[in-house]
Amino acid sequence: MPARRAADAPFPTREEIMDYIQSSPVPVGKREIARAFNITGDGRIVLKELLKELEGEGSIEKGEGRRVAVPAALPEVAVLIVSEVTPDGEVLARPTSWAHEAPPPRIYMAAEKRGHPALAVGDRVLARLSRQPQPGGEEDIYEGRTMRKLDSGTATRIVGIYDRARDGGRLKPVDRRAKAEFAVADANAEGAQPGELVVAELLPASRLGLKQVRVVERLGSIEEPRAVSLIAIAQHAIPTQFAKAAIEEAEAAPEPTVEGRTDLRDFPLVTIDGEDARDFDDAVFAEPDADPNNPGGWHLLVAIADVSFYVRPGLALDRNAFDRGNSVYFPDRVVPMLPEALSNELCSLKPEVNRACLAVHMWIDAQGRLKRHRFVRGLMRSVARLTYTQVQKARDGEPDELIGPLMERVITPLYGAFAVLQKARDARGTLELDLPERLVKLDEAGTIQSIGVRPRLDSHRLVEEFMIAANVAAAEALEAKHSPCIYRVHAEPARDKLEALRQFLGSLGYTLAKGQVMKPILFTRILNKAAETPEADLVNTVILRSQSQALYQPENIGHFGLALPRYAHFTSPIRRYADLVVHRALVKAYGLGPGGLDEEEAGRLAQVGEHISVTERRAATAERDALDRYVAAYLSDRVGGTFTGRIGGVTRFGLFVTLDETGADGLVPISTLPDDFYDHDEANHQLVGRRWGRIYRLGTIVKVRLVEADRISGSMVFALLGEDTDDAPWLAGGQSARKGADGKGGRARLTRKTATKARVKRPPLKD
Repeated sequence: MPARRAADAPFPTREEIMDYIQSSPVPVGKREIARAFNITGDGRIVLKELLKELEGEGSIEKGEGRRVAVPAALPEVAVLIVSEVTPDGEVLARPTSWAHEAPPPRIYMAAEKRGHPALAVGDRVLARLSRQPQPGGEEDIYEGRTMRKLDSGTATRIVGIYDRARDGGRLKPVDRRAKAEFAVADANAEGAQPGELVVAELLPASRLGLKQVRVVERLGSIEEPRAVSLIAIAQHAIPTQFAKAAIEEAEAAPEPTVEGRTDLRDFPLVTIDGEDARDFDDAVFAEPDADPNNPGGWHLLVAIADVSFYVRPGLALDRNAFDRGNSVYFPDRVVPMLPEALSNELCSLKPEVNRACLAVHMWIDAQGRLKRHRFVRGLMRSVARLTYTQVQKARDGEPDELIGPLMERVITPLYGAFAVLQKARDARGTLELDLPERLVKLDEAGTIQSIGVRPRLDSHRLVEEFMIAANVAAAEALEAKHSPCIYRVHAEPARDKLEALRQFLGSLGYTLAKGQVMKPILFTRILNKAAETPEADLVNTVILRSQSQALYQPENIGHFGLALPRYAHFTSPIRRYADLVVHRALVKAYGLGPGGLDEEEAGRLAQVGEHISVTERRAATAERDALDRYVAAYLSDRVGGTFTGRIGGVTRFGLFVTLDETGADGLVPISTLPDDFYDHDEANHQLVGRRWGRIYRLGTIVKVRLVEADRISGSMVFALLGEDTDDAPWLAGGQSARKGADGKGGRARLTRKTATKARVKRPPLKD
């Protein structure tokens, strides 16, 4: 802001007034401008005319109370809706009303203070906005501060632990973002006992005291090891009960016969899954192509459980499956999309039993390119249920008694076909990100035995390539018949994220050329170049976070990550509703019998795609929340211990650190960093101390002490450990960590000696 002028100072120029308006964090009125420049008397008339002129030429806009701001600026107070939680944990919002053609500016919500409501995607809030002009002509951003959360008009479910206090019952929410307890009148407790996990419903607000809730469901003791999954299920409102009619339909389903089907029982099809797999919906087979016109080519057969034969449009089974959208997997249980009579029996491709299937024959050339394909409705009989580990050991020369007799006819040909499919994958240039998956092992009582990283074997990649080929064939087959289809689409990165990524990679010495057609191979080349360097994890993380979210929709835009022009999920109809819809479309398009896509469903594929995209994200979030709680419980008796990890997220309120040993995520609150004022350099994924020049950057290897591990909320709090002290660590940036900004040296004292408790969740990464 310009300094206040003397009464005899000359009238400000247009540029000075525009600079004042542009630099103001909120819209300003004529009176404020006059006061800032000490404009009095006739000068106010001149100012009024000048503002009218600026408005007429589009340099400023007039809003509420005749206050002015730069074009497309937001008002000082507005109703917002929370639109996103970024991978770094920042909460983003957008205005509920926006009349401009250009997209609204980004709004970062300030961290919630104790006593304020926690914010989640979809929440509506009344917020005070402050514009923060960016240097170099970049798009302005806003900071929003919640004034109050607006009622959505629907009952709010709260999952928490019931307890007793002197004046009645209390409910402590399990959500790590929740800031306050709730009161439970005895009449509303429904017999809940202290320490019991319950689901409650928020009652109309009273003027005084804690908000009141009513218990609507009792889930059992919080001390029960399997309560971890129950919390995630209840918190995310995942349906667990099938309608009676749906169960009856599943149990009445007939055993399959060969009538109206192609007999595939002579093919030695095998299923290959994890040791802990609960359903088997895909089987594979390969052999060299006998066609002399396709030297080095292969014939592949992928057989998928024929769920569409049993789950017809309009049935109770179909309604329940649609509501769920997908199965949800936890370490101790699965919440299936279909009842067990189907998911674990008739639709599970168990060995040595007849099973109905929808199968695709595929012929590929010596370069792994798909030459042709043919879909059939068949009857199959799996010869073996194999695991990834078992197949990998056999490939490495250690076959067991079950797999030994299958090596020549089954395993060796599968790897032969896999080699040429991998060749095609390399040729088209897919995005090859390193995405480790946590593995929780429990004993029979549900107690945690170990937590580690699930190994990634060639046998995993083999099955993955067969499934990708079948999914491509399904999309091509439906396009050939001009049939409706639910595609699995993945857009290329948004321009703003791409530009930020380009600048950041440039600072590390990696070039992502501007102006060229963006292809996933460009990212993979950078990943390969960085693979053996200290910043490998950092480069992998920033490239991952630049990617778009994969979705389901009837409009095909291709799959960027897989470098495929068309792609549709076909291979898992037991656990994904999207695959069931694709099966129905194929049955209808190729006249393969009953259970095809009907006109009513074909007409609402856009709504179906939106719904199952939401249920997919709901399932992924619930699974990750459960894993976080398992990890926190596993580490709860190691509070005070030290661990090695990497900074996996940088936000305005602190650092997220991911531990090497377990993949656990925890927060290092900014209040526990060495005394300084830290600027959040979003473009470079770092916090930078103004006074001492300390830099805390994404991907940096750090040592931390575990300060808190809350198994109920799944949150963990860490404190960074430095070389010289356990309590005041720092990381070196562009200058020495011990050298102050004035170059004379010095060191900040840490005045807060313990980590502030923080109920902040690190959101899931994009898929």
